[in-house]
Amino acid sequence: MSTAPFTPAPAGTSPAAPLLEISHLSVRFPTADGLVNAVTDLSYTVKAGQTLGIVGESGSGKSVSSMAVLGLHDRARTHMEGSIKLNGREILNADEHDMRRIRGREIAMIFQDALTALHPFYTIGDQISEAYRFHHNVSKQVARKRAVEMLDRVGIPQPDRRVDDYPHQFSGGMRQRAMIAMALVNDPTLLIADEPTTALDVTVQAQILDLLADLQREFGSAIILITHDLGVIAEVADDVLVMYGGRAVERGPAHEILSHPSMPYTWGLLSSIPDIDGDVDIPLVPIPGTPPSLLNPPSGCPFHPRCTYKDLVADDLCSTVLPDLLPARTPDHLRRCHIQNPDAIYNRLTELREAHQ
Repeated sequence: MSTAPFTPAPAGTSPAAPLLEISHLSVRFPTADGLVNAVTDLSYTVKAGQTLGIVGESGSGKSVSSMAVLGLHDRARTHMEGSIKLNGREILNADEHDMRRIRGREIAMIFQDALTALHPFYTIGDQISEAYRFHHNVSKQVARKRAVEMLDRVGIPQPDRRVDDYPHQFSGGMRQRAMIAMALVNDPTLLIADEPTTALDVTVQAQILDLLADLQREFGSAIILITHDLGVIAEVADDVLVMYGGRAVERGPAHEILSHPSMPYTWGLLSSIPDIDGDVDIPLVPIPGTPPSLLNPPSGCPFHPRCTYKDLVADDLCSTVLPDLLPARTPDHLRRCHIQNPDAIYNRLTELREAHQ
């Protein structure tokens, strides 16, 4: 554990410098059955005002990596390696006292299930006020006023009255808005949103995404958006990180990855969802099989047991050699795949679609 004193964010940080820089992060959990490799050798950056979308199936390491950024893992039961820098400061090994000063003030998180994340015995206003008073030496009256302001900002009607309501008196969409208000009450520079639109109807989903975009423009925050919904990613993300089996398998600008995916797993995700603007006769092509065990990950490419394109690679490289994360079409578009020609994936996908018809 680091014993270096806590230092505030440097005032003169360059706008071009990453707000968050993760380098070769690995997170492992010892269990009775062995070591669970939840995240392995993960690297990415997020700049101020930017939205990074992290996508992948359940168990791919999306939430585990973000909880590491917040310092929420029990260090006595977690093995973590690599580097997490916030505004140039190393925080991976920061002690709990320092992380409490960072958590909520510089980094905040919107959790997946607002009903369980909000305490049922305290009013919405009390919970938002507590988050504000922890980082500011203000009276309860000032904190309550701030809570009302934030509820109004996130679109809660009659905020001066609803501030005294309990979570069960809010609808699902309103609870999610209250969670956003709590996350933003201290004007954090980085907001991590873990499946913020899960279990919400389509109309409310759109409202929540619009709200996040409006608040990002207002506060200039960076956002990490964790989701399995590529439609959400296409709507709001600047960059995309695709994770599978605890590893990054594709990374780059959202428009580039969504229009020219270059890794079979990304193709599989895109082929598993309908395109409302496309031909209704084009069948969906689901990804076969199930995600890998993080207790005993497969050798070689983590996706090779489910990949329908591995016969395009000679010498059985897919099952024996882990591919590096290398440039695909452009220098900032990276993919982890042995297939030399990404167009071959598209051609095979066309064949699979024809076979499904």
